[in-house]
Amino acid sequence: MLVVSTSCSLLHTAVDLANEPKLDKEIKSWLAFAAQKVLEVNALAKALTGQKDEAFFSANAQAQASRKSSPRVTNEAVQKAAAALKGSDHRRATNVSARLDAQQKKLNLPILPTTTIGSFPQTIELRRVRREYKANKISEEEYIKSIKEEISKVVKLQEELDIDVLVHGEPERNDMVEYFGEQLSGFAFTANGWVQSYGSRCVKPPIIYGDVSRPKPMTVFWSTAAQSMTKRPMKGMLTGPVTILNWSFVRNDQPRFETCYQIALAIKNEVEDLEKAGITVIQIDEAALREGLPLRKAEHAFYLDWAVHSFRITNCGVQDTTQIHTHMCYSNFNDIIHSIINMDADVITIENSRSDEKLLSVFREGVKYGAGIGPGVYDIHSPRIPSTEEIADRINKMLAVLETNILWVNPDCGLKTRKYTEVKPALENMVAAAKLLRTKLASAK
Repeated sequence: MLVVSTSCSLLHTAVDLANEPKLDKEIKSWLAFAAQKVLEVNALAKALTGQKDEAFFSANAQAQASRKSSPRVTNEAVQKAAAALKGSDHRRATNVSARLDAQQKKLNLPILPTTTIGSFPQTIELRRVRREYKANKISEEEYIKSIKEEISKVVKLQEELDIDVLVHGEPERNDMVEYFGEQLSGFAFTANGWVQSYGSRCVKPPIIYGDVSRPKPMTVFWSTAAQSMTKRPMKGMLTGPVTILNWSFVRNDQPRFETCYQIALAIKNEVEDLEKAGITVIQIDEAALREGLPLRKAEHAFYLDWAVHSFRITNCGVQDTTQIHTHMCYSNFNDIIHSIINMDADVITIENSRSDEKLLSVFREGVKYGAGIGPGVYDIHSPRIPSTEEIADRINKMLAVLETNILWVNPDCGLKTRKYTEVKPALENMVAAAKLLRTKLASAK
C-alpha cells in the first residue's frame, strides 16, 4: 500500500493561513501553513487514485507562476551584487592583533573591560509605548521622546555602574530578527504564525519571500542618539545575517547561502553607515550560527564556510580602529571553534556560565585565540544575583587559559527578560569583580 505523507512533522510550521487576514494576498497565495500542507497531501493522494481535483491543481500552478514572475521576488541589482561575492574571501586587510592595538589606542579601555550584550529590561510601560505607537494611538514625536528617555535611563545606569563599553538597551526593538526584517525588503510578517521554539516558548518567524535589500538606515538614528548621551564608547547593535536567516521562514527557490549573502550585504551597508556616524564599536550578533548546522555531518563544512563568509562580508570594509563584536548563544562551540576564529571578529562574547566552563576546555587543549573574548560570567536566565566573589572566581578560571589582554567581562546574554531589581545588583557585582582582579593583576606586576 502506498502512503502519502509530509516529509516530516508539521510541529515547526505555523497552523493556518486562514488566521492571516491582513497578509498580502499575492504573498499569501505562495504560502502553505500546516492546514494547507495537509490539504495538499490529501489532494496528491486523491490524484494518485484517479480523483484529481483539477481546480485545486490549477490554482496551485497559477500561484507558482505568479511567484516566479513577480517583480516583488526578484531584484536584479541585489542578485548581481550577491553573485559577485562568491569570488572573494572578504576578510579585513589587517590582522586582528594589529587591529586590537589600533582600537586600544582609540578606545583606551582598562584590562578586563566590562560590557553587556545589548538589551536591557523591557518594562510593561515600555511595551505599552511600542504597542500604542504601532496602533497609531500616539504620535511619532511622542514615541521618539519616550524611547529617548528610556535610552537615557539605561545610559545613566551604566555610567553609574562604571561599565566601560555601553549599550543603548534596545528599547525600540520587539525582537532581534523581526525588528530588522520589518525594515528590509523581501520580508513579510504574520499576525498569528506562531511555532514552537522549545518547551513552552513560541516564536513568530518572519517570512523571506524575495530578494533582500536595505531601503534606508535601520539603527543609525538610535545609536547616534545614545552616543550623544555619553563620552564612553556606545555599541551599535545589529543582528547578523546568519541569525536573521536561521530564525526566519526562508524562500525555497534559491540556495539558503544566496539569501544569506543578500542579508549580509544589507547589514554591511548598515555597519558602514554606523561607522560614518561616529560609532566606533559595532556588535553583529550571530546568536543562531551554530543551530543552523545541517543534520548530516557531511554538510557541516559547507554550511560553516558560507555562514562565516556571510559574517565577514558585513564588516570587511571598516577601518582598523572600528571594533567589531559578535555574540553567540547556546554554549556548545568546542566543535566549531576554528570556524569562530575564522569569523575574524575583534571581540566575541559567548554564553558560557551554564556549561560549567566547558567552553574553556578547548583553550586548555591548546587552541590559540588572539582576538578579544568574553565568556559570560553569570547566567541571565536565572533571577539569582551572583556575588562579587563568585564572578571573580569565574574570571580567575578564565585567566588560567586566556591572556589578560584579550579577556572581556560580561553577562551571558541580553538582559531583556530580567527585572531592574535583578540587573542592577548583578552588574554592580560584575564590575566590582573586574575591578578587584584589575587591582590584583596590577599589584602582581
